Order: sequence, then structure tokens, then C-alpha cells
Amino acid sequence: MPSWGPREAPLLVLGLAPGVRGANRTGRPFTGDYAGRLLYGTLLKFGQARGQFLESPDDGLELTGCRIANAVRCVPPENKPTPAEIRSCNGFLGAELAAMPRLRAVLALGTVAHNALLRSRGIPAARYAFAHGAIHALPDGLLLADSYHVSRYNTSTRRLTPEMFETAVATLLARIGA
Repeated sequence: MPSWGPREAPLLVLGLAPGVRGANRTGRPFTGDYAGRLLYGTLLKFGQARGQFLESPDDGLELTGCRIANAVRCVPPENKPTPAEIRSCNGFLGAELAAMPRLRAVLALGTVAHNALLRSRGIPAARYAFAHGAIHALPDGLLLADSYHVSRYNTSTRRLTPEMFETAVATLLARIGA
């Protein structure tokens, strides 16, 4: 699954892996499954996208202030990436980061994305623990912001509410001046 959005963006939203019923089917991250509703609705609300999200890659939605990538590039077996897949795909993530000349922050959606970002920077995962709403300043100046994943499971169980996600995004955008 290719990344989506402008390479010049200061923010990378890092997901877990393409969803079998969503991105894998539609060809656009977080499109065609429940998770995109909260993600794209929030990005639109905070001026990081324009247009309308209709859960279809031809809906005219455009990312303006961020880019979206996944820690794992292909749909994992049983929709759960293995440690070997995460390691195998980490080079793609490193290349993605290197290709974003104005990158200032990464919003990691979940622990897997958080740890994959740290691995891509050569930082042990134990140095920065995942915590929803946390913002970590990495040694190279990049900010790593954490949020629970925008999955249907997390929102249905209220582990992540729209208000919690919006607060995490708003706080990060204020921090990078976007």
C-alpha cells in the first residue's frame, strides 16, 4: 500500500497496516473502513485536508498538511502484523521519512506504529513508552506523538473517543505551529 499525501508536509500520520476491507480494497489508506471516518473527519476539522471524505478514493478528498503511511505495507495475515513483518517493512518507513524534507512530527496510531517509528530512527523502544496523548521529542528533533489507533474496536469500547483523538491532534498541531 503506497503512502498518500504531500511529501512536503510537516506531519506524517503513521498507521498500523492496510485494512483488508478498506485500504487494500480501495488503494487509499484508511479508506473504505470505519477507521477513516474519525481520522479524515479530524484532519478536515483541523485544516490538514480539504474536500469531503466519502469513503471512496475518488471522493475528491485531498491531504494538505499531512501525509499518511503505514508501519507495515501489506495486509498482514489475520489482520495482525507479525514482528518479522514489522521488521521487514521498516526500511520502507525509513525511506518514507527520508523523503519528507519538511517533516517535523509523526502521529503514531498505536503501539506498533510508535515502535516502528523508533526502530526506523535506531532508537530502542524502551526509551520512549507509548502513551495516548504523549509527545516525545526525539534526539534528532523529530516529535513523536501517540494516539490510540482510530479502529472501530477502540472507538466502540471508548478506549478512544473522538474528543480524545481531536485533543491529541490539536495539541500536536499547536506544537508544530500548523
